[in-house]
Amino acid sequence: MKIPVLGKARYKSPVAFRVNDQARIPEHIVRGPGVERSAGMLFEVAGPRAKIFFDSGQTRAGIVTCGGLCPGLNNVIRSVYLELYHHYGVKDVLGFRYGYQGLDPALGREPIALTPDFVEDIHQEGGTVLGTSRGPVDAGRAVDNLIRRKVNILFAVGGDGTQRGALCLFLEAQRRGHALAVVGIPKTVDNDVPFVSQTFGYLTAVEEAAHMLRCAHTEAHSVPNGISLVKIMGRNSGFVTAGATVASQEVNFCLIPEVPFALGGTQGFMAMLKKRVSNRAHALIAVAEGAGQELLGKGAESRDASGNVRLMNIGVFLRSQIAAYFKAEKIPVVLRYMDPGYAIRSVPANAEDAIMCDLYARHAVHAAMAGKTGMVIGYLHDRFIHVPIELLATRVKRIDPNAPGWNAVLASTGQPARFE
Repeated sequence: MKIPVLGKARYKSPVAFRVNDQARIPEHIVRGPGVERSAGMLFEVAGPRAKIFFDSGQTRAGIVTCGGLCPGLNNVIRSVYLELYHHYGVKDVLGFRYGYQGLDPALGREPIALTPDFVEDIHQEGGTVLGTSRGPVDAGRAVDNLIRRKVNILFAVGGDGTQRGALCLFLEAQRRGHALAVVGIPKTVDNDVPFVSQTFGYLTAVEEAAHMLRCAHTEAHSVPNGISLVKIMGRNSGFVTAGATVASQEVNFCLIPEVPFALGGTQGFMAMLKKRVSNRAHALIAVAEGAGQELLGKGAESRDASGNVRLMNIGVFLRSQIAAYFKAEKIPVVLRYMDPGYAIRSVPANAEDAIMCDLYARHAVHAAMAGKTGMVIGYLHDRFIHVPIELLATRVKRIDPNAPGWNAVLASTGQPARFE
């Protein structure tokens, strides 16, 4: 995949380790019978290049964090700054406030001038010291602002909506002939970014969710016919819910958006839940926020500031359905409902995610200093890669119900493959 570049790289890189700019990683590494060796896309390998495009002493960079919170945002900000400052000698780095609003002078506050003292301890805190927001970017006003502030590089940290905005900024700067390197760093606790096998913050979210599930299991196990229902983040994919289910080893029913389920019928969810309670006198249910939306009916569709369809509350719906079902069956139950929601995404990154944050950030800096633009840092086959931003819109990453990951959930819970 060809990554846009701002021009010929003329300056010798100060980084000792170098990656050949012609090195590529294949999209697929497992080949079946009859599959062409050249099948699939080839991606640039991320890493420092021998030559860089920007003169470090004349370079000013900016960082913006957008969308929902995610463990590790402050780690990314810190590592981007320190890589620029220590390895490339870029001393002028601005932190734009409250997402893309910060790029619009009419909406945003003055950016923060990052310093070693400012970033010293920020990785120990959750959230983002720069603030965040949802909503589109006015590319014209934003690029005007970046040109006025003499910003050469912009790091956009966020999910698919953020990267769509980054694409608009790249195209607007390109249209004007302004040499602006726009490099995206993918961020989502849902782990649903294509060409990224693991986003930073995902494992921390799984750890927090698994802790909540263990608490919910204790609640259910401590009373006769106890049922605990826990709603976990994941609007379009169930990676966090499935991961936490396997990590906790206590869940009896895992419900995700990728696998529709029926409530009624002899093999439906309610019948299986009744069987579980009758046999074991307790049950633990983990449900992703985007699961079962087809059961809630179609209301007036509304969207949030990022353009995402607002989901109906599957947790509250299931709670009422479970209570009504067992009342009709004349089976007394003690039903606990938990929604850890924002608590899962607002904690500091754990050790593994802290390492991932650092690697994503440093690879983004290497790409930007080399003059790469209109791209996102990806992660495939245990290697970091360069992915054109527009390519993200062509794929959707979701759990494959026929893959080993979901089979692990089925083995852990003992639930049927389908509730029909």
